[in-house]
Amino acid sequence: MTKSVAGDLTGLELPIERGCPFAPPAAYDRLREQAPISKVRLTSGGEAWWVSGHEQARAVLADSRFSSDRRNDGYPLYTLDAATLLMQRTQPPVMLGMDGAEHAAARRPVVGEFTAKRLAALRPRIQDIVDRFIDGLLAADRRPVDLVQALSLPVPSLVICELLGVPYTDHDFFQSRTAMMVSKTSLEDRPRAFAELRAYFDDLVTRKESEPGDDILGRQITLGALDHTGLVSLAFLLLTAGHETTANMISLGVVGLLSRPEQLALIKADPGRTPEAVEELLRYFSIADGVTVRVATEDVETGGVSVKAGEGVIVSTLSADWDPAAFPDPAELDIERGARHHLAFGFGPHQCLGQSLARMELRIVFDTLFRRIPALRLAAPAEDLPFKSDAVIYGLHELPVTW
Repeated sequence: MTKSVAGDLTGLELPIERGCPFAPPAAYDRLREQAPISKVRLTSGGEAWWVSGHEQARAVLADSRFSSDRRNDGYPLYTLDAATLLMQRTQPPVMLGMDGAEHAAARRPVVGEFTAKRLAALRPRIQDIVDRFIDGLLAADRRPVDLVQALSLPVPSLVICELLGVPYTDHDFFQSRTAMMVSKTSLEDRPRAFAELRAYFDDLVTRKESEPGDDILGRQITLGALDHTGLVSLAFLLLTAGHETTANMISLGVVGLLSRPEQLALIKADPGRTPEAVEELLRYFSIADGVTVRVATEDVETGGVSVKAGEGVIVSTLSADWDPAAFPDPAELDIERGARHHLAFGFGPHQCLGQSLARMELRIVFDTLFRRIPALRLAAPAEDLPFKSDAVIYGLHELPVTW
């Protein structure tokens, strides 16, 4: 017999900010201990099920009865402003907002772009890009240098631009619009940013349909598996997700390693351990917390609760990745723990398409940065850095470093 945990168990409205630059909010532990799937109130005034346990999160994300389609009634939002609701209801969904056969059909032709063989061929070019920006870092006239602008943001931006065939000269445009879309404080700008990005990609795809290049979009056009709208959605997803998340993980990873010199020493002594460090950093920061959202399409019994059709579900990947049942002593940054089962890239059919690319970029950046600038250090205490508590994707606005 399952039980239904109703009401607001803690008096909290979610989401809530991290109280420490590294750790999840203390309330996450209380919610997970009381009930790993809990009915909570949202800042929008609505309600949803908050999934905070690791085992329960995997179960929800693997269950096809939970839909990713934002057009479904009951899909939970942290804001209920009219412009956001209109955008949700009327815009064509990107791949992450599709379900079942529609999602599989959109994803299938793109999977080949991220195979091990193709990524291995990309590695030298990514290494060149990283070296180029570290050259610029070393040539800086003054210190400290903001690592966000000098390395963290431009590396994944240039990589994804080259992969897609997007002019890097447009990076200021798409970076600024992406920042608006993930901001928690400028909600009125979000629909405009979304519309401007869609218009940009619509024009880009139209031009590429006339002259397909040797890039992801060009190959998809030649393959003919996606129509124009599907190509626009693909470009939108890969470009916006492909630089914002990796850029923030570069910055946070550097802070995490510099704040734990004994962990940094392990990868300096043996770069073969960097992949382990990347997995642990991904778990530790879980930067896309509370953005993995579903709505039940039928009554579902899961994790000891009864979720009714039309009820929203929000998976807290940060809470799940700090669940001591899955990761003992989760507050410890420990690259030797073997954290590959984290949920930073999601789980199930919607697991991040570009996760292997992100892993490779992170490994190359960390190995190269700490090899070429072994004396790198923070130019301000970690707790004083401007963390992105105002954004949906956690990260840093600036990262001053010196050596």
